[in-house]
Amino acid sequence: MDYLEFKITCLEEFREILIAELAEIGFDSFLETEEGIDAYAPESEFDREKFDELISNYREAARISLIEGKMPKVNWNEEWEKNYDPIAVDDLVYVRASFHEPVPGFKHEIVINPKMSFGTGHHATTFQMLRHQGEVDHAGKRVLDVGSGTGILAIMAHLLGAREVEAFDIDDWCVDNGNENFDLNGVTTRMGLGTIRQVNPKGHFDIVLANINKNVLLDEMEIYAGLLPSRGYLLLSGFYTEDIEDLVNAAAPLGLELKKKSSKDNWAALILQKH
Repeated sequence: MDYLEFKITCLEEFREILIAELAEIGFDSFLETEEGIDAYAPESEFDREKFDELISNYREAARISLIEGKMPKVNWNEEWEKNYDPIAVDDLVYVRASFHEPVPGFKHEIVINPKMSFGTGHHATTFQMLRHQGEVDHAGKRVLDVGSGTGILAIMAHLLGAREVEAFDIDDWCVDNGNENFDLNGVTTRMGLGTIRQVNPKGHFDIVLANINKNVLLDEMEIYAGLLPSRGYLLLSGFYTEDIEDLVNAAAPLGLELKKKSSKDNWAALILQKH
């Protein structure tokens, strides 16, 4: 399969936003560069009209310029090895690829086979979720990771001492990659395939993790609340700072109280607790 390659120069504060927006219109791989991002889309699935509209919307504010090309039969692992850098979340966790050396001084280490930008810790939502996980007691807890992606949050829950971790995603590619990453980190859990309604997780979970997007979070909020016992925690991300009020307002009637909020690069994350 041939891929279209777009070398996009933009302001640094717009990199994460553009990655998220491009992912919504069919782009499936990204590399961050010194100038901006390189974005890749399968030629057969590329929507020129949506792409042109997106670039037009951000061109002036983000100071976008781009070069378009074609890249046949991309070896994404090779490309990532050239461009992927480890991530440090305070002294809590060091996220690295298998081709990086370990670094001392961190409480935990996660090894991720880096195949996409999302879920590696580079994205501001994943970074904040990892940080918030470090602030919630996981020891002996039952944890649910909704839309697990690469499995990084489920792995973090395991490292923080969770008794049981259940994870799933709607994308079979993510399930395969997540299980590969589970193996790299000694996690015996297997990732499920489907939406939360299809998977239908049973029983109460002390902690529910959901790093998805605003619309899905709003649609599934009542399900999350129903899976939590009293004093259980719901950690959310995947939305912009201006969306915080909508998420908190949707959570409140379900008995979920905001305990903490954070933001990074205009992306937000919340810790909610059930009454």
